[in-house]
Amino acid sequence: MRLSKIYRLALLLLPEFSNFSLAAVTEPLFVANWLAQDVLFEWRVLSADGRPVRASNGVAVPVGGDLSLPEPIRSVFVLASFEPVRAAGNRAVLRWLKREARSGVELVGIENGSLALAEAGLLDSHTAAVHWDNLAGFQELFPKIRIGAERYSFSRGRVTCAGAAAILDMMVAWIALHSDPGIAGEVSRHLLLRGASQAGAGNSEPDVVKRARALMQSHVDDPLSCGELAGRLNISLRQLERLFKLARGRTVHAEYMSVRVEKAHQYLQQTGLSVTEVAALTGFSSAEYFSKVYARVFGVLPSRDRRQSTDAPVFRLRSKLG
Repeated sequence: MRLSKIYRLALLLLPEFSNFSLAAVTEPLFVANWLAQDVLFEWRVLSADGRPVRASNGVAVPVGGDLSLPEPIRSVFVLASFEPVRAAGNRAVLRWLKREARSGVELVGIENGSLALAEAGLLDSHTAAVHWDNLAGFQELFPKIRIGAERYSFSRGRVTCAGAAAILDMMVAWIALHSDPGIAGEVSRHLLLRGASQAGAGNSEPDVVKRARALMQSHVDDPLSCGELAGRLNISLRQLERLFKLARGRTVHAEYMSVRVEKAHQYLQQTGLSVTEVAALTGFSSAEYFSKVYARVFGVLPSRDRRQSTDAPVFRLRSKLG
């Protein structure tokens, strides 16, 4: 089902910005769209004059336009790294940022992009995250801005990030705030971010649930019954069901089926194994039953899901298994 509203944002590149920062901002947005199989986020890359911008690594990066946007946006990300004083001194950029702020647009400063927001007076009385190497000068130039201890900060329509690897963590938090926390967790999982559990559910799950999932993953081809699973964990099945409902919102059986279907999805897309072989390797009694379950989750028969591509069916943690 298509979303009624797409979250549109602009990325403003200032000269000598970090190409890593651009990738760290856009890749989580792409992964979120890919997981949703829909356009949750749409972004346009800009420069002050519409011309390519030289990144700090020397690459000239083409852009999709200048400051005259053809349609309304909800957030502006400002990316800057080296030569920040020159980048932040562009009067046309500062005027544009002030105008966007008056329109209620969220402003996001990435690394020294925060310097441009500060120069425009748009971070006064806000808390900002600043890279340690730029901290002394920033504090001297902008005493009205509170410097936070964290690597990124959300402060009343202003977001700042110290840069580098912190951008990925900030983007996961940003996606959770502006879209779906569940998708944000899955983005974190796909990007292998520290703190993202294998299940994408964080580290707050009871230990017995984690151990149960580990048993499920080690017994995919010859699945244990739910009763056997509980017995190996020295817990009653009733207690295990209650813990799974609380921690993962589904029954033990549904969780186990999800583990098996995910493995089948990987086999189908990543190997040349036949559908019958995949069914056997993931503990299904027949290829027919396997195909029925698979089609319910992905909307296609397993025989039609043999490519690992951006337009192939996507496995979601909250699949249609209960």
